[in-house]
Amino acid sequence: MLRRNFLYLLVGAAAIAARSHARSELPLKAAAVPGAIALVTLGPDTKPPIARFNGRRVLVMGDESEWLAVVGIALETRAGSKQSLSVQRTGRETATLNFIVGHKLYATQHLTVRPGQVDLAPEDLARHETERVHLSAMRKTFTDATPQTLALLPPCTGERSNTFGKRRFFNGQSRNPHNGMDIAAPVATPVVAAGDAWVLDVGDYFFSGNTVMLDHGQGFLTLYAHLSEVEVAIGDRVAAGAQIGRVGATGRVTGPHLHFSVYLNAEAVDPGLFLTSNQASGTQ
Repeated sequence: MLRRNFLYLLVGAAAIAARSHARSELPLKAAAVPGAIALVTLGPDTKPPIARFNGRRVLVMGDESEWLAVVGIALETRAGSKQSLSVQRTGRETATLNFIVGHKLYATQHLTVRPGQVDLAPEDLARHETERVHLSAMRKTFTDATPQTLALLPPCTGERSNTFGKRRFFNGQSRNPHNGMDIAAPVATPVVAAGDAWVLDVGDYFFSGNTVMLDHGQGFLTLYAHLSEVEVAIGDRVAAGAQIGRVGATGRVTGPHLHFSVYLNAEAVDPGLFLTSNQASGTQ
């Protein structure tokens, strides 16, 4: 029920610009929990307010009668904590709006493996650190174009995992929580753009293998990893449903699948909140 209501919210938020009464179609509250989003009402203004969270610009949608900030909440955020959004409206001093982060329990998994399988070799660690800095910078990208919608197409056909936010412990050592959705599919299964976007980044990375990152506007990004083939280049404009690559098993994986991530204001949020159906479009 929560996911269905959230999808109604996403579609409704995108429609505010066209219909001044769309605010009445939105639920009173969103699930402001770690790994999800907070919807903060900014009120009317002649121009889109500029909203910042933890110093970063956040997505703002709406029209002169009602603006709405769509804020990504980091998985590491402490439940019960008060978070602040700074808002600059036309001709006014910067205001602070607060919201409280709720509680959500994510799964954990404890594994015992040989010591050599936990720590990276020095050369691999150096490569990963360079790539980590680059990908972190990519995730902080903010462009002024407003997304046409926050409802996304499934990026490929296949069985979706429910592993977003899952934290693994190897020999008692904690690793970062899983920041995306894994979709099991055979090698060469088509992968499509989940929404209209520009190709922000393409690369072959140690952990994620052949990877594509798309910019849908205002810090709303999607990432597609472990591809066997990449069929786009940086700077390309792609339409929702356009093929951008094929499923593979590149990078550090145990088998073929698509890793799919969604980012808002550089924070990974649950992709399942945005997907419109169980089927993806595309050609074989």
